[in-house]
Amino acid sequence: MKFKYLAAFAALIILAFSAAPIFAQEGEMQVVDEVIAQVNDDVITLSMLKKETKERIDALKQSGMTEQQANDEVNKRQAELIATLINEKLLLQKGKELDLATEIEAEVNRRMLQIANEQGITSIEKLYEAMRQSGLNPDDVRRTMRTEMMKQAVLQQEVDRRVYLGFTTEELKKYFDANPDKFRKPESVKLSEIYLSTYGKDEAAVKARATELVTQLRAGADFAAVAAANSEREKNGERTAPKDKGDVGEFDVPQLREDLLAAVKDLKAGGITDPIRTNDGYQIIRVNERTPAAATVVYNENRVREAMLTDRQPKEREAYLQTLRNEAFIKVTESYRASVDPLLKIAAPVAAKGKEKNDDKKSKKP
Repeated sequence: MKFKYLAAFAALIILAFSAAPIFAQEGEMQVVDEVIAQVNDDVITLSMLKKETKERIDALKQSGMTEQQANDEVNKRQAELIATLINEKLLLQKGKELDLATEIEAEVNRRMLQIANEQGITSIEKLYEAMRQSGLNPDDVRRTMRTEMMKQAVLQQEVDRRVYLGFTTEELKKYFDANPDKFRKPESVKLSEIYLSTYGKDEAAVKARATELVTQLRAGADFAAVAAANSEREKNGERTAPKDKGDVGEFDVPQLREDLLAAVKDLKAGGITDPIRTNDGYQIIRVNERTPAAATVVYNENRVREAMLTDRQPKEREAYLQTLRNEAFIKVTESYRASVDPLLKIAAPVAAKGKEKNDDKKSKKP
């Protein structure tokens, strides 16, 4: 469904910039929100900034910062946050222009079904209810997913694909010869897992049980049997034994998440980790097999393209965002302009430049 800006909506934008308050009803001067920036026919509001600020503060607190440290860190980067929100608006607008909305909505629906299946929930309605019980608003979750997917879809279609396909054979060969270490197959590990959920349970008791299982395994207990009897992945309070008896597959060591990498890096085949705390439970990992990194390199065009894209992606994506900013009408309100405009690297809004030319023509009339 292609989005088109409505005249009434555009009028509301104009009203927002012509007066400090946004009126709830005619004659009733009730301030609903404050506009921070106009981005083409859309706006960044104070409530959007506050929401984003809170999310970032919460994330920093979860990473170990105190509330004061998190507040200080986020507040000193307020201008960067506003610039990020402006970039986000531009990408969302571009996505609608490219007619990606229907595709993205289908992907959001697919991902929600996947989450429900992973949690053993039989319907979307039950998933939403479980989210509400956990303090999550399903509409907010969908909105966040939709936004992130749209941003990535635009960047992948408009930037990554062009860069990936744009390398010549000569450039690929030259890069391969100059970076042989990037194309050696890295060390890999085959892993099995026992997972104990803390959902609706006493965490100390779950950790104690995980520690007890580790002791049994290191004493020689059969991992597959222990996994089949104890491992669980459900969040609705019911346990389902894994069909694969704990096997989770083979992974390149550099691609493992940081805590898992630290836990397995010194383990030989057959080694068992200590319990690893996750967001909603404890993992016990067994290293089934280790395969060392390859000594030789083999040319693979797709892998070389991917490596070159990885190198150039940040610069190319920023250049694309700068193009979007240069071509857009962006007006930051006076309170924030001095700190935000330098980050946008825009001399003046496009519409303002046009107005200046028109004013010059008018002034020359007799």
